[in-house]
Amino acid sequence: MNVNYMTAEDAVNQVIEMYIESMEKSSGDMVTEAFHENAKVVGYLNGDFLQLSTSDFAGFVSAQEPGTVEFEILSCEVNGDTATAKVRDKYLGISFLDSLSLVKEGDRWSIYNKLFHVEA
Repeated sequence: MNVNYMTAEDAVNQVIEMYIESMEKSSGDMVTEAFHENAKVVGYLNGDFLQLSTSDFAGFVSAQEPGTVEFEILSCEVNGDTATAKVRDKYLGISFLDSLSLVKEGDRWSIYNKLFHVEA
């Protein structure tokens, strides 16, 4: 077996890890790499309904101080050129439960939608 062979699930997990790393490094460029250009980040934060584009989210992330993000990939399911994943992460002192939808275009996976829930 080729040691360089990566399953679709491995590739999706790699994109999720890039997303987490973007928050750790406060890197808007990494957000842009992990998320599809038409992606949306949607959820409630402090009672406010947020709908962010990829560039909005990249700007938000890059404005934060770098720091450790604790995370766990709770589930990941790949169906052809689409995938869904559930990720729990602690970012900026807040615990989030993210529902991610990913899409594969050509050889590249990216996050197309992020629905987040703030856990109490």
